[in-house]
Parts: sequence; C-alpha cells; structure tokens
Amino acid sequence: MDLHAPQVQGFFKKPVDHLYAKELLCEYIRRQGIVNEDLVVVSPDAGSAKRAREYATELNCPVAIGDKMRFGHDENAKVLEVIGDVKDKNCLVIDDFSISGGTLVDVSYALRDKGAKKIYAALSHNVLGEEGVKKIDASPIEFLVSTDTLECPAASLSPKIRFISAAPMFAQAVKIIHDRAPMSTMFEQRVSKRLLDMSFAEQQTLL
Repeated sequence: MDLHAPQVQGFFKKPVDHLYAKELLCEYIRRQGIVNEDLVVVSPDAGSAKRAREYATELNCPVAIGDKMRFGHDENAKVLEVIGDVKDKNCLVIDDFSISGGTLVDVSYALRDKGAKKIYAALSHNVLGEEGVKKIDASPIEFLVSTDTLECPAASLSPKIRFISAAPMFAQAVKIIHDRAPMSTMFEQRVSKRLLDMSFAEQQTLL
C-alpha cells in the first residue's frame, strides 16, 4: 500500500498489486466535517506534490507546498517556506510515512507562521517512535490520522494520533485474486461505502 516510490513495484519477483490509502484517508477527513472552502492540502516538500494534488482533487480544494532546505551534510532538511495561500485556511498535510515526525512538525510551524488556522495531518503509514509521537503531541497539529498497516505502540497514548483499518481493503484485494477476477476492478471503481464503513467500524476498536 502506497509504496514510497512506484519503481519499488518492479523489484518483486512475483506479481504485485499496488493499493492506495487515499480514499480511506479522504473519507476520514470528510467525516470530521472539515472539508470546505477553507481547506488546503499541503505537501511537506516538492517530492510529495503529486500525492498532495491527488488528495486535493479528491477533496476539491487547493494545494500548497513546503519548501525544504538542508544546511549541512549531517543535518535534516528544514521547511523554510510555504508556497501557496494558507492564511486563514485550515491545512491538511499529506505524506506517505513519517519516522521522526520532524518534517510534519516543521511544516506545521511554518503553516502557523503563515497564518493557517488549524493544521491536520494524514499518513499512509505511521512509523513514529516515542520521540516522534512527543513531537506531534507538542506541535500545532490538531490530529494525525493514518492507516494501521504498521504497528505503532508509541502512539497508543497520544491524544492526537488516530488510526483507520486498512484490513477490509486488503481483504477485498485478496478476494479478487482468489476469485481470479481482474484486479483492475478495484482501481476502476471507488471503494464501496460498505468497505469504508467496515474500515471505520474497525477503527473504533483501535482508538
């Protein structure tokens, strides 16, 4: 699900079908009641801009992009600027995964400095450790939502981190393969309401 780079799919020796978390995460955002004319989808850097545009298209809202710079060979890149109008807007930061939480936190402060009202975040995979969770909890981010593709024990006590079950989506993919049906049907059609409801019902047990 949501490979870090599409090219990774070519490194497997057996056929691999690439699943996407976009519809699950977008539906969660819709159910929070924050999708309106004030919402802006934010890419933390230029490398994630394509993913952010896909989410923005799904949610019918504009895009902003974080501009990062690395000051030294041993230093992590810092978000210095935000390209796009975020003043008096609610911002949804989109990324595929986070290990340290550094980029998410940096962009959240940059957005706040640019006048953003509320800041949310969504990840395909949550790989945060204890320090990363502490950074998120201390940041301006209102909540961070991700799928449950990976265990994240450190997030269990966080008031801000939430999970959505990806199990029903994987189960549907397994059934399609078992029935020898074309996998393309899973990508050509929107995820069914029943499948989304199953994911959110499962999510209640994860909070």
